[in-house]
Amino acid sequence: MPTYQPYSPDQAELLPAHVRDVLGSDHLCFVVHEVVEACDLSTFEKPEEDVGGQRAYDPRMMLKIWLYGFAVNVRTTRKLEQRIREDLGFRYLAGGATPDHKTLSEFQRVHREAITAMFTEVLLFLRRAGMARLGTVAIDSTRVKASASPDQLLRREQIERELRKKVQRWQQELDDDPDRDPGMRVGQEEIMKLRQQLRRLRESGEEKLSKTDPDARFLRERSRFVLGYTAEIAVSEDHFIVAQRVTQNKNDNHALVPMVEEVERQCGERPQRVLADCGFFSNENLREMEGRGIDVYLPDPNLARELNTGKKARGVGRMKVSDPHLLRARRRLRSASGRSWYRKRKGMVEPVIGTLKEQRGMRQFQRRGRPATAVEWVLASIAYNLSRYHQRRCKL
Repeated sequence: MPTYQPYSPDQAELLPAHVRDVLGSDHLCFVVHEVVEACDLSTFEKPEEDVGGQRAYDPRMMLKIWLYGFAVNVRTTRKLEQRIREDLGFRYLAGGATPDHKTLSEFQRVHREAITAMFTEVLLFLRRAGMARLGTVAIDSTRVKASASPDQLLRREQIERELRKKVQRWQQELDDDPDRDPGMRVGQEEIMKLRQQLRRLRESGEEKLSKTDPDARFLRERSRFVLGYTAEIAVSEDHFIVAQRVTQNKNDNHALVPMVEEVERQCGERPQRVLADCGFFSNENLREMEGRGIDVYLPDPNLARELNTGKKARGVGRMKVSDPHLLRARRRLRSASGRSWYRKRKGMVEPVIGTLKEQRGMRQFQRRGRPATAVEWVLASIAYNLSRYHQRRCKL
């Protein structure tokens, strides 16, 4: 009979004297702990949390759990609750506490603004460490599905038709039986609900909205439409996210300038160069970047086709290009150095989006509404930056 090493799951010695003895001192959970402890978390302090009742969990602990969860693709509150009890890294960050899924969810809802501000705090930490350099940034966007069914929709035509029927029926009932108070009350409530839905559609400018997430939009993604949001990021040369946001934009033409402004707001300085694909192109964007003294490597669709196929781009149809900003942008991109800079765009920003969507599960948001999804994207971006910092530090 073969002999094996002793095995007894009930042995107390199986529990480590210290987590570092098992995970190693360079484990990601310790990096999350270190960075969060080094940041200013005063924005998380809420006076109402100290008024009676059970004391709230320390926001440092809750934030560490959420960031580590997003870093290892554990993003739902019930899975987090389970992993806090079972996973050594989560147990270390929780410090022996066991917050349940409702508490975890409430923390993210209550502290949305503070979590968003945490992105800036972590970015400052990275820049003090000599990372997230800002000479050149690459900007891109991606579609992320909403937590909503594309089949459960509010359609303008359908609501208008149903509203007319309800009003006619209610008026008829009122004429037939003026003393029928309950029927009048129910009819009025239904009509008011339909009118609110119709007003929401008109204010959105959409013909149809999701019943479960009215903030989501039908967005084109290659050859299909996706019910969701547009998530945008700006990435530094050393592959850190230096700006991020979630929008309802159906195209990227108006996103370039706000993203450059967000980079400047987050980092306190203006980038020297901006790289973006033709989806962000407009003559106005070229003029704006030139006015700010930023070298922008942004091809128009015709030039993008030239850069990809080698066939020289000309005007649009029979029209000759005359805009001086576009002419200068084309000369810059056709030069050897311009082509070299533009080629760097793919290697800078697309791997980051790939990591977020493929490895971190950010193909679909877990929460509904633009404010909640924006916080999810912030947490995913911070967690990515912490993972990147962890990788860079391990190589030193």
